[in-house]
Parts: sequence; C-alpha cells; structure tokens
Amino acid sequence: MTATLVARDLAGGYGHTTLFSKLSFTVAPGDVIGVVGANGAGKSSLLRILGGELEPLEGTVSLAPSDAFVGWLPQEHERVPDETIAAYIGRRTGCTAATALMEQTAAELGSDSPGADDRYSVAFDRWMTSGAADLDDRIPGVLADLGLDQSVDATMTSLSGGQVARVALAALLLSRFDIVLLDEPTNDLDLDGLAKLETFVRGLRGGVVLISHDREFLARCVTTVVELNLAQNSVALYNGGYQAFLDEREVAKQHARDAYEEFASKKADLTSRARTQREWSSQGVRNAIKKAPDNDKILRKASAESSEKQAQKVRQMESRIARLDEVEEPRKEWKLQFTIGSAPRSSAVAATLRNAVVRREGFSLGPVSLSVSGGERIGITGPNGAGKSTLLAVLLGRLTPDEGDSSLGASVAIGEVDQARELFVGDRPLADRFEQIVPAMTSAEVRTLLAKFGLKADHTSRAVDSLSPGERTRASLALLQANGVNLLVLDEPTNHLDVEAIEQLEEALESYDGTLILVTHDRRLLENVRLDRRWAVDAGVVTEL
Repeated sequence: MTATLVARDLAGGYGHTTLFSKLSFTVAPGDVIGVVGANGAGKSSLLRILGGELEPLEGTVSLAPSDAFVGWLPQEHERVPDETIAAYIGRRTGCTAATALMEQTAAELGSDSPGADDRYSVAFDRWMTSGAADLDDRIPGVLADLGLDQSVDATMTSLSGGQVARVALAALLLSRFDIVLLDEPTNDLDLDGLAKLETFVRGLRGGVVLISHDREFLARCVTTVVELNLAQNSVALYNGGYQAFLDEREVAKQHARDAYEEFASKKADLTSRARTQREWSSQGVRNAIKKAPDNDKILRKASAESSEKQAQKVRQMESRIARLDEVEEPRKEWKLQFTIGSAPRSSAVAATLRNAVVRREGFSLGPVSLSVSGGERIGITGPNGAGKSTLLAVLLGRLTPDEGDSSLGASVAIGEVDQARELFVGDRPLADRFEQIVPAMTSAEVRTLLAKFGLKADHTSRAVDSLSPGERTRASLALLQANGVNLLVLDEPTNHLDVEAIEQLEEALESYDGTLILVTHDRRLLENVRLDRRWAVDAGVVTEL
C-alpha cells in the first residue's frame, strides 16, 4: 500500500515547555526525511507524535489512507526479560499485535456482536499487510544474512550489544510498514550493517522519517531535511538532501547575520543623529535665552523657529526609527567547548601485547602481538562481535590473557569512553556519581563542568539510569576534561551524540597530543580525525591496514 502522512502546524514539548512549533511537512511515498537538531530539541518527540505515541501540543497528523501501517522504532533496543529473538522481531515488526487483533476478532465471528465480520476483515487485512503470515519462514534467512547463528528461541538478554543491534536491524528488514519512523537506526551497527540499512532505506517504496547523527548515512539516504533549531527556537525544511541542507543553512545563517547587522547599523545611525538633533535644539534654545535682549522680539522669534525646526528633525528621525522593520538578533547557538585534560607524557611504549590469546565461550582472540607507542593515533574497525572490545580490554590490562602477556607503559594515564558508558549506570544522581569518580573536585566545580557539556541542574539531580544515552555520553566526555589523560581510548564515541558535539569532539582530538585509540564505525569521523595507523579486527584476528 502507498501511503502519505501529513503534519500540519505541529508543536511538541513537555509540561509547559514547547520545543518546536508551527512545523508542517508531508511524507509521500519514496521520501526519506532526516530530522536533525541538537540533543533535547524534540526530535524523538516528533517521531512519537508522527507515530501516534504522543499527542502534539498543537496541530494535527493525518494519514491517507487512514489505515496505513506506520512503524515507529525507538532509539534504544528494549530487552524484555525472557523475550526471545523471534518474539522481539514479532513485536518490533508489528506482527505480534496484528496477530493478536486478528485472533480476537476471529473469536467474535458468528456471535451476536454487531460489525464482527467487518472488524475481522480489517484485522485480517492488517495481519496480511504486516507480513505476519510468513514471518517465521523469513526470519532465519535474514538472521543468517546478518551473520547471526543464534537460535530464534535465544533470549535477547543473552546477546551482546552488537548482536542486539543486528537483531534490531533484522526486525527492520523484515518489517512491512507503509511509513517507517526510525530513531537513531545506525547506532551500534558495523559497516556491513550500515550498508544493509542504507540499501533498505533507499529501496523502500513508502515514506521514511529518520533521526540520525551519522553524517555519511544522512548524506547517502535523505532527500529532505527537517531542522529543529533549539537555539533559534525555529523550524525549517530543506529540500535536496543533506549536503544541500548544510549549504543552504550556512547561507541562511549568513543572511540572518547580515540582515541584523544592517538593521542594527541603520538604527544606531538614526539614533545617533536624533540625539545630535536634540542636543542642537536644546543648545539653540539656551543660546537664544542667554544672548537675546529682552526687548529683541524678532531675534527671539527667529531662535524659537530655529529650535522648532530642530525639534521637527528629531521627530522625523524618531519616526524613521519607528518605521524600521525590526530584525531580531540571531541567538548564539550553544556549543560544546570541549578540551581533553592532558597528563605528562607516558613512556615511549604505552601498551604491548605479546602472543596474547583470550578465550571466551565460542570465541577466541589472537594470538596477538602488537605495541602502541606513546603519542600514536590508532583507528580500529571491524564487524560487531569480531573482538574489538576484547582487544581493548586486554590491551588496557582489564582482562588477563589466557596465553601470552600484556603490559602497560610507565606513567600511563588512561581516559576512556566505553561503548556501554558503564561508568554512568545506577540510581545515584549524576552529580554524586561524578564526584565519586573525581573526588578531587568540589560539588560546585562538578556542576560547573557538567553545565559546559549541556548537563544542567535538572540533569545533575537525576539518577544516571534516567539520563538519555546522549546525556551519558556527554558526562563521559566531561570526565576526560576533568582528568589528566595521556592514553585516550574511545569506543564508538559518536553514538547518541548530536552533530555539533561530534564536530567539537573532532576539534578536541585534533589538538590532543597524547596517545589515541579510536574504535568507530563512523565513516566521517574516520576521515576527519588524523590517524597514524589502522587496525582491522575480524573473527579474533588483528590485521594492520
């Protein structure tokens, strides 16, 4: 079924806070609309509104036809206790709900309930449209194509993060939505998964609305960009793809700055001239009173007329000022001002592995022999589950190899942003947890630092488990600024960060002169960050590229 979704004058937010308003756009078959904006701008709220999960503060969302099948896939992969892979896929594709509705309406057939036949017919059509009829037959092939050999009866909680990401991708590939709403679908996907996702999105006949901070994915897939600009409290629609959006946005910013500067300059000039005219008028009256004899009526009259002319000029200037079209000054956009705290240089060799082998259930890494010199910048890539995180763990001394040995150099000060952001989990408030990790900082210093990363009072008082993935990532980056670091390890650092923060991270990495180990699937990040060496990890084997 081809379907069209129309959003008219939408406003979204929470409580008394409006994040965006007066947003209108159409999602037609074949459209791929990318929603961009800083974290907290309301992107996920917009998707929830489009998917019917959240009521808009204002405006409407309509579907044509009204029974179109809309699929909303939220950002974080839910791991329901005891839920199997098959059950997860059934839930994410909408097939489970469609099956339940069909069975419910089928049970009413033959009863005295009015309209039972019609309800069953509608439910049956939805069941067929969802692909539930042959879902069980399609699942094994898609899982195998994604490199997953787990049984469909395996529980989701037993899978690694990379395996969960691939099962989530499988659910998307198996779905048959008329309109697809995707919230950060690229997170945790390896390069092969990204390629399959891109092929899927570009090949859809229906419309897609997606949120992503993966700049290369946006450049390859989207046809239209919706920008939610939190700083300017505005919304904008750009046609022509992601690069066209970047170009047009920069031109629009320059025009806005030029328009304001022209307005401000003209207003300042008129105001200055009006002030001068008022001073001349006042000085003329004072001089006339001071110099003119009491009986010189002619001179007094001339002086009065001159003063009135000056006053008239003042009124004209004030009228011209009032007639100026007011141009608001563009608000300064909040930027993450991020630097990496530096420690004294480590020894010449920061870390070494000698014939190291790590064995885990069903997996083996190595033997690996390598060394990381002080000041080297190394990029690591590889499929999910290939052993990248295991390599980092043994390299940094968190994991003892089953064979061979590992060692860290002298005076190595490690700063790490791990993939799971495990330093920030639990029910402690963020500020308390941060102080626990960095006891040398006072409460005021902690709150000041976190505020620089966009984590203000309403964040610092919340339990870390309640923070979004992006907020936990910002807290992890704040730690790097608080501590002295000479061996920086970043494992998928761009996951859940907005584009502005990613660009600031790139700038910080450019000025950082310590040792860097960067694990990422972000293709633009790999291009933009200066690297000395590249390692590829695949099936437990480490190869230098």
